Amino acid sequence: MSNLQGQQLPKTGNPSASAGGVSRRRFLHSTALAALAAPLAVSCRAPSSAPRFRTFSENSKLAHASIGIGGMGTVDLQSFVKHPGVEVVALCDVDSNNLAKAAALAPKARLYADWRELLAREGSKLDSVNVAVPDHSHYPIAYSALRLGKHVYCQKPMCHDVAEVRALTELAVKAGVVTQLGTQMASNIHERTAVQWLRQGVIGKITHAYLCSNRPGAVETYRLVGPRPAAEMAAPSQLNWDLWLGTAPVRSYAPDIYHPAKWRAWQDFGTGWSGDIGCHIFDAVWKGLGLKPALNVYADVQRSWLNSVERRADTWPQGDHITWRFPGNKLIAGPELVLEWFDGEYYPPENIRKLYSADLKEYPSESAMLIGTEGALLIPLGYPPQLLPEEKFKHVERPKLGPRDHYQHYVDACLGGEFTESHFGQTGPMAEAILLGTVAIRQPGQLLEWDHKRMRITNDKLANRFLQRNYRQGWEV
Repeated sequence: MSNLQGQQLPKTGNPSASAGGVSRRRFLHSTALAALAAPLAVSCRAPSSAPRFRTFSENSKLAHASIGIGGMGTVDLQSFVKHPGVEVVALCDVDSNNLAKAAALAPKARLYADWRELLAREGSKLDSVNVAVPDHSHYPIAYSALRLGKHVYCQKPMCHDVAEVRALTELAVKAGVVTQLGTQMASNIHERTAVQWLRQGVIGKITHAYLCSNRPGAVETYRLVGPRPAAEMAAPSQLNWDLWLGTAPVRSYAPDIYHPAKWRAWQDFGTGWSGDIGCHIFDAVWKGLGLKPALNVYADVQRSWLNSVERRADTWPQGDHITWRFPGNKLIAGPELVLEWFDGEYYPPENIRKLYSADLKEYPSESAMLIGTEGALLIPLGYPPQLLPEEKFKHVERPKLGPRDHYQHYVDACLGGEFTESHFGQTGPMAEAILLGTVAIRQPGQLLEWDHKRMRITNDKLANRFLQRNYRQGWEV
């Protein structure tokens, strides 16, 4: 959250070491935990033992485990092994083919199919874990690692459900460990520039925000998923399908229906397009404006999905238009900020798309446009932000920011360096807001009033059932 941004932590791997008489753990607990909401309505056992940390000498390395090493997990692993201060001691994946490929990157690592066995056997040897599995399994892995006092890097959208995000955020702050959400763009110079301009009020006070992800091909991908296969099929020998399902309901294996790539379009496993990409597009806006939890949320969805009982029960729609209202602050023009999200078949209004710079051939398909009292700021994902109209802001200098690698910044923080860019205390509430949007998608056309402190939708009791899933028996945390 905003009260943690930019804080410097002691240059030591020992969380009990103090700076000015304030320990790392006390600092995190007193500043971030106080800003979080009241106790969560999720039943979680207390940690079986106190978190264990290791003090790092100049030559010691971070003992790290990568859980989930296919797809984005491969990118994560490749990034971690590049850091000279990392020793990857364990790898875990439900697909033995993925393990075999990853072993070439970390030949000394011990190999596991079940993350529970990895944590049980390696817990005392580990300092850090990264989680790059389908969304429905983020929470049990990350939460279990935090209970053991391990630093955690977790891929977005952090968790599958609102309740999971709240529990994970609270535990991370209480444990005083280093955390990082996998919003890699958050560390680049472009996004950090946008954050600084927003905090400085370069375009005045913000009146409205338009966020979008209209990536070519995404609509077609979501149109092609389903229906759920009727016939049961055996999973290939290299894949442990039961472990892949984890907390989710039992579903028959079907090639290219859930695994390996289309699981994001299924409610059992993924969080849809807004859940997948939302954390990337929201990040600079959330940090730059210091947003607090939403007041309410509303969603329009693609009509054919809405009219299909089968699809609506199982999959996410091909297009969403979600509108949040956030409480105002000194950077916002009025008492509230209206923030709109568009994806798939929904696009920002034409008058907003026409605001882009003349040197761009089309409106950036993944971007945020903020309208201020003095101008506008366009933040294309992965590209330099633009102040509009350009002629008015041509004398504004871009801040001089050094390069930063999202993964290496996390490792450096674990070894005692400066705090991470996307720690859970800050990004957890953002992920909550985004996942609240997925609740609205499942209750389309209904304005949902949100009580953040009680973690309840106050005007639609049925909608509250989407805040937290029931886990498959034997997979409870």
